[in-house]
Amino acid sequence: MTSSQTLSAFDGRILPLLVCPRCRLPLALEDSKLTCEEGHRFALIEGIPILLLSEVPQTHVEGTRSLAVAEQGDGANLPQFDVAPGSIDPFVQRAIGATNGGLYQHLVGNMTEYPIPQLRLPVGDGKLFLEIGCNWGRWCIAAAKQGYRPVGIDPSLKAIRAARRVALQLGIDAHYVVADGRHLPFADGLFGQVFSYSVLQHIACEDVESTLREIHRVLASGGKSLVQMPNAYGLRCAYHQLRRGFREATGFEVRYWGPRQLMSAFSAMVGSTALSVDGYFSLNPQFSDRRFLPIKYQALVWTSEMLRRASEKFPVMANFADSLYLSSIRN
Repeated sequence: MTSSQTLSAFDGRILPLLVCPRCRLPLALEDSKLTCEEGHRFALIEGIPILLLSEVPQTHVEGTRSLAVAEQGDGANLPQFDVAPGSIDPFVQRAIGATNGGLYQHLVGNMTEYPIPQLRLPVGDGKLFLEIGCNWGRWCIAAAKQGYRPVGIDPSLKAIRAARRVALQLGIDAHYVVADGRHLPFADGLFGQVFSYSVLQHIACEDVESTLREIHRVLASGGKSLVQMPNAYGLRCAYHQLRRGFREATGFEVRYWGPRQLMSAFSAMVGSTALSVDGYFSLNPQFSDRRFLPIKYQALVWTSEMLRRASEKFPVMANFADSLYLSSIRN
């Protein structure tokens, strides 16, 4: 089977994991669509399930675009990319600044290697791993390398297509679905680990709460979630709030949460929660990516990492970090 044929085929291994996002009944493959016993039908585009709810306002314009492609079905005219071995997927070349943050802008169109981050989780031992808002799949790749069985969702069909191409190119076994974190198309109690990075901060508080309830639902008993969120009291976060006049965020702008607000929401909706530092002075740069960054940014990332390590001994330092991790256990 050629790579293009592989990317066009539906991988039936994911079917037992899926449920209808509308009624949560199991899905079956019927006439090249996924259907449930209530008659709800969902398109497969190049074998990718489009499991968004059309009656729900989308949190990002890419969700609306994905639904439009789903309506076209097999008649959709999608751009095709032939990614040669050793090259970088064109979607990732363009999107790296948006997915990884401003410190990576110099890599737009200039990448020679995929920056795969280090996942701050123990070895997976085959646990099912769900990433909410995976985009081109960098954290799913990291999870696979660490022994998890990754499943990534994103409302963007463009991003999910890229994630599948990159996974195939790198020999990574991962599943990708176009879906919404507020209406996860997965059975109850399925995942040992749920993860999300630099995603929930972009949606309204009520949508975050809906997503947290869904995380609780799909986690196995004793399963864990690790979610990155911004801290309203971090130095750079405070600066950005000042620049926009402390007005409420709109659209896809970042929403800033305080540590107590985060702890309260995650503890109530997911389970027992601990807060730790991801980084200072920014929301996205990874210490493991430092070799990809200019010298001036490497110094910033090194300083952030030293402060993060110090925060492990002095937890009060988390109150002033810019980027926080919420680690929750489903009771």
